[in-house]
Amino acid sequence: MAKRIQFRAHGGPEVLEYVDYPPAEPGPQQVRVSNKAIGLNFIDTYYRSGLYAPPALPSGVGSEGAGIVEAVGSEVTRFKVGDRVAYGSGPLGAYSDVHVLPEANLVHLPSAIDFETAAGVMLKGLTVQYLLRQTYELKGGETILFHAAAGGVGLLACQWAKSLGVKLIGTVSSQAKAKLAKAHGAWETIDYSHENVAQRVLELTDGKKVPVVYDGVGKDTWPASLDSVAPRGLVVSFGNASGAVDGVNLGILAAKGSLYVTRPTLATYANNAENLQRMADELFGMITSGKLKVDISQRYPLADAAQAQTELSARRTTGSTVLLP
Repeated sequence: MAKRIQFRAHGGPEVLEYVDYPPAEPGPQQVRVSNKAIGLNFIDTYYRSGLYAPPALPSGVGSEGAGIVEAVGSEVTRFKVGDRVAYGSGPLGAYSDVHVLPEANLVHLPSAIDFETAAGVMLKGLTVQYLLRQTYELKGGETILFHAAAGGVGLLACQWAKSLGVKLIGTVSSQAKAKLAKAHGAWETIDYSHENVAQRVLELTDGKKVPVVYDGVGKDTWPASLDSVAPRGLVVSFGNASGAVDGVNLGILAAKGSLYVTRPTLATYANNAENLQRMADELFGMITSGKLKVDISQRYPLADAAQAQTELSARRTTGSTVLLP
């Protein structure tokens, strides 16, 4: 028997259970991974709360981890027992000692990158890769706005943007988080607890606003995002940390300057094994070259996943958090 975190009903962190369960045998195109570290992400709370619907209840939790291959299906060709691997996208159930997932969801993990770093960076790092390199390809010399710059995704974005020669303006909720974002490469920060975001963006850009806004916060920052982007600019809404953006009137895009909006997901960009490995290789290259430093700021035993999610939702964490089986 192995251990895992699961939930039988939607709700707060208290619905998470630490239980025994029998690990499944991998199907023909599946791989079973012995997890060495597991990533904690906001999307995990969306499934638990019911904002996103899991396939069935009871459900496992989590979609990110790193470890060693302990069994492979009969048709698996890219991996063998003993390989070091990492993953950043489903199926749900990463909060476990072992996890069975499709071969196409795994990437080879270089020996230069440890398991905690991989588990703390896969989902966030691949998200930053597609946001900055694909959704809107930053070319340098630009000034952009990135919400929640001191979070796990934000701190990676600060570093990656700086390496591309981009001035990143990051929103934060405290002076401590402003200091952290700047230490990771943010050009300027805006403390939305007492500053008007759109007004400060106007001031920082000499009235030009920004060509792209990256918004992983959602409901609370949506109005400021629309008011901060230049005419014909792009708002990239990629998360719902404060709740989902809903009731959007398309006419507002015309009124604000013929704006574009996209709601991307990692699954659409990493839509096959080749694209996933290519994105991961670029991410790993950024880490091994020293351009990207992954801060594992919190570590919790797997059994304490509920506490970890509580801290994350209360925005009392910085950088990345990992769970250890």
